[in-house]
Amino acid sequence: MTKHTPEDVATELTKALANKGLLIEAGFAAFAHFVVPNATVKQIIELRYAFMCGADHLYSSIMNIMDPGSEPTDADLRRMELIDKEIRAWREQVTKDAGPSEH
Repeated sequence: MTKHTPEDVATELTKALANKGLLIEAGFAAFAHFVVPNATVKQIIELRYAFMCGADHLYSSIMNIMDPGSEPTDADLRRMELIDKEIRAWREQVTKDAGPSEH
C-alpha cells in the first residue's frame, strides 16, 4: 500500500481539476468553505465575483507581461519570482492574522 501525504493528494487533485478546467472554481470552493463557512448566498455570489476577478487579473497580467516567444526569458522568470514573492508575503500575513490554530 502506497502512502500519500496531504501534499501529494493536493497536488494530484489540483492537476485533475486543472485538466477539467475547474482549478479556479475549486480554489473558490475551498476558500468559501474554510474562510467564510457561514456566508449567505448573496455573500457567496459577491465573494466569488471578487475571487474570480482576482484570478482573472493575475492570469491576464501574467499573459501580458511575458516576453514574446515560446521559451521563458530571464525577465519572464524574474517577473514570476516577484509574483511568487508577493503571494508568499500575502500568505505569511494571512497566517499571522489568523493566529494560532484551534486544532
